[in-house]
Amino acid sequence: MSPAATSTTSAPKREVIVVANAAAVAIEAAKIIVARIGESARPSVCLTGGSSPLRLYEVLGASPYKAKIAWDRVHWFIGDERFVPADDPLNNMGAARKIFLDRCAPVNRIHPIPTDAPSPNAAALAYERELQIFCGAERLDPARPLFDIVLLGVGPDGHVASLFPGAPVDYNGRRVIGVAQANVAPFVPRVTLTYSTLASCRQMVFLVSGAGKRTIFARIQRGDDLPATRAHSNMLTTWLVDRAAAGDAA
Repeated sequence: MSPAATSTTSAPKREVIVVANAAAVAIEAAKIIVARIGESARPSVCLTGGSSPLRLYEVLGASPYKAKIAWDRVHWFIGDERFVPADDPLNNMGAARKIFLDRCAPVNRIHPIPTDAPSPNAAALAYERELQIFCGAERLDPARPLFDIVLLGVGPDGHVASLFPGAPVDYNGRRVIGVAQANVAPFVPRVTLTYSTLASCRQMVFLVSGAGKRTIFARIQRGDDLPATRAHSNMLTTWLVDRAAAGDAA
């Protein structure tokens, strides 16, 4: 299904696309991002952290995809952040900036979570205000998605962003929350968008590659109660999975 096939009036849709390897996952994701940016009057992309997107970030910042993006138009957000200084190697947006954003995007189009805030909760409140200003409303409107694209990886325990198994599903309308303790390494506090915020997108794209993700992807396909099965776009959710991770689903 092409990105243009979705609409705000249709029911949420889900698709699984199996490709050869991790490099192909990155290329397919880059194609989707370029297409979505081209369709939007004010493009917004919500990046993801960890190791899953690093190859994609290299692709976006290099030929031919770098030339296909109107960098002065696109706003870049982040789905979750480790509560460490911006120049710490563990900082998710810091990694994205180092790989491609600082070379390609105007600084006023890059929206990091402010980890210089006094606490994760304070950082969450500040980022929530920034999202409200960006969309021009205090509440999310299903007819006006906050993001064009939300990128997500999947942790070995099935977590997405910094939403871990056993954590609440409903955060009383909060768009961003502080997380005092991560369930997996690195064991540092986090700040994360909530399920409803992540869902407010035209397309959510999961990046899944490697044999190490085969077991958790099989559980997701079965519909086990995991953050990765709860997270979805209100419009279109796309799973980009390589053959090593897809296993029998390939």
